[in-house]
Amino acid sequence: MFNVNHDLKPITETTVVVGMSGGVDSSVSALLLKQQGYRVIGLFMKNWEEHDEHGVCQASKEYADVVRVCGQIDIPYYSVNFIKEYQENVFSNFLDEFKKGYTPNPDILCNREIKFKVLLQKAIELGADFLATGHYCQVGGNADRLHLLKGADPGKDQSYFLYAIDGQSLNKVMFPIGHMHKSELREIARKNGLATSEKKDSTGICFIGKRNFKQFLGKYIQYTPGNFENLKGEVVGQHDGVAFYTPGQRRGMGVGGPGEAWFVVGKDVERNVVFIDQGILHPALFCDTVTATDLTWIGGEAPSSLPLHCKSKVRYRQPDQPCVIERIEGGKAFVTFDVPQRAVTPRQSIVFYDGDICIGGGMIESPGPSYHQQGRQLPSIVSP
Repeated sequence: MFNVNHDLKPITETTVVVGMSGGVDSSVSALLLKQQGYRVIGLFMKNWEEHDEHGVCQASKEYADVVRVCGQIDIPYYSVNFIKEYQENVFSNFLDEFKKGYTPNPDILCNREIKFKVLLQKAIELGADFLATGHYCQVGGNADRLHLLKGADPGKDQSYFLYAIDGQSLNKVMFPIGHMHKSELREIARKNGLATSEKKDSTGICFIGKRNFKQFLGKYIQYTPGNFENLKGEVVGQHDGVAFYTPGQRRGMGVGGPGEAWFVVGKDVERNVVFIDQGILHPALFCDTVTATDLTWIGGEAPSSLPLHCKSKVRYRQPDQPCVIERIEGGKAFVTFDVPQRAVTPRQSIVFYDGDICIGGGMIESPGPSYHQQGRQLPSIVSP
């Protein structure tokens, strides 16, 4: 069984609405549930509307794939329009963060506000007992205390993006592919002849996709060019706008010359300056403390026993990093890392884990002073 059985209702009398994107992950999710004997309904969300150079709407193309797959596995399907909700609750926040000079990650907000809020509500309205999605995570525990767990495929685990959802929603959620590896899923799709079996994974901004970032944002916000400065205060180039540059970034600056590669090591939004310097292990890139705000705890309550030794990630796909949540005060978590962390970025997320259990997380308010600011040398254990 690939998911916790939340109640005693027979599978054949249990209705599951599957959020279907037109990709292979949600396609196989629907197939597996149908094979298990559930009453399955496909539900496609239209959250963004834009036509390509040929006048074709990408959402319409994705919906066509949903229709094909639902026909193949013989399940009913519906389409819902959440463009207004996406604009108001996700995209507007995304633009506001950029205007402030941050480089946000909208996927976390999209999961919280769209997939596991308005989509879940719509599924319930359609008579669903559960909403299922193609996320690579799992639900564990029991009816009294459910846990959000990592997906079995370490290269695809998406629990990082789901830490901010309401933990109570886990009672109504299934992740049918969370126990699988991507290669296994692809093979199932091929063996069953699904129309999406060879479709590439989606990339880029949630529901908007991969595109020329500067060109896309230029439709919504005005660029404010400024200076690149090194840490001596010397102007070494010109940038297109502080929001387009993230700590640790190497490419896209147009700055070269002798010596090691240049990296973004910080920003001064008020002065419209991006600081860059040379060396992948430059001490300005590393810190060993962080303050996080906008905290969410999957169990509904903050850890009661502090300090708490656990693991964390400050970016997706990062290996788990040992850390200590030293204290939680005023809605903020104060965290110390066992090993200095590279390129910790404000307004990105730090997510906490106890083994495979996602405890929760928050938005990075500020990294602690860098090793450069403290005049400290990096320990030899640090690697890029």
